[in-house]
Amino acid sequence: MKRDSISDLLAFMAVARERSFTRAASKLGVSQSSLSHTIRALETRLGVRLLTRTTRSVAPTEAGERLLETVAPRLQEIEAEVAAVSELGTKMAGSIRITAIDYVVDTVLWPRLRPLVAEYPDLKIEISSDYRMVDIAAERFDIGVRWGDQVAKDMIAVRLAPDQQMVIAGAPGYLAERGVPATPQELLAHNCIALRLAGGGLYAWELKSGDRELQARVGGQATFNSAYQMLNAALSGCGLAFLPQDLAWPHLQVGRLRAVLEDWCPVFPGLHAYYPNRRQSTRALTLVIDALRYRG
Repeated sequence: MKRDSISDLLAFMAVARERSFTRAASKLGVSQSSLSHTIRALETRLGVRLLTRTTRSVAPTEAGERLLETVAPRLQEIEAEVAAVSELGTKMAGSIRITAIDYVVDTVLWPRLRPLVAEYPDLKIEISSDYRMVDIAAERFDIGVRWGDQVAKDMIAVRLAPDQQMVIAGAPGYLAERGVPATPQELLAHNCIALRLAGGGLYAWELKSGDRELQARVGGQATFNSAYQMLNAALSGCGLAFLPQDLAWPHLQVGRLRAVLEDWCPVFPGLHAYYPNRRQSTRALTLVIDALRYRG
């Protein structure tokens, strides 16, 4: 295959992923008209239409989808191998994109990555905080960080932290006024601080006592999409929050929060970093994963 053909395929992949000539041209650093000419030339050489174009959208045809499924992974593997070879020199450089839950960025990731940024000036790290189950390959992240049971089986997973105890906690003043729940059913009568998921629904608290498991579909006056905001609402006396113990612990120790229904609070599998199974990882990725790895 000629070099121009590879370039044309990369251009097609960009348009197909972005579903837009304008956005793809911006990412590739070319003009929209030049990109459109490239795609037309590729379609002419192949003798088949790869993209369906309307005034509002661009989408791959059946042939285009097949090309994406079969050729795109091979080109990505080639890009990864070329990047790995280029890093064999003495200078450590590269960009690593990570997606993680908000409080994990502050408590786990950044404390371990800050020394790397200081040591390697040409290493760039971008971290996005999100509660969605992100498709890291589709959204071009290098690393995802989630609870161990949320990691797909086809990913390489590296433990970042021990298993995590959850707690239901409220401020002493709130509990003095509303009472201490003795059973999960009594949570329904309480002002519970809810977590809004990316899909739009509310998170049901996953409770467990021995072999008994239940999902408490609680609600209340305050709903957030961040663990920090739920913690702050609980501290202010707004209601009960379902939180990772390591986030609530400093406040539990000094009495600003009090744990309830402790027999029903489960232990979640520890945080793991995960990334696609590639034959050759870049030096930057290897360095970051090693820095994040849980040492016990």
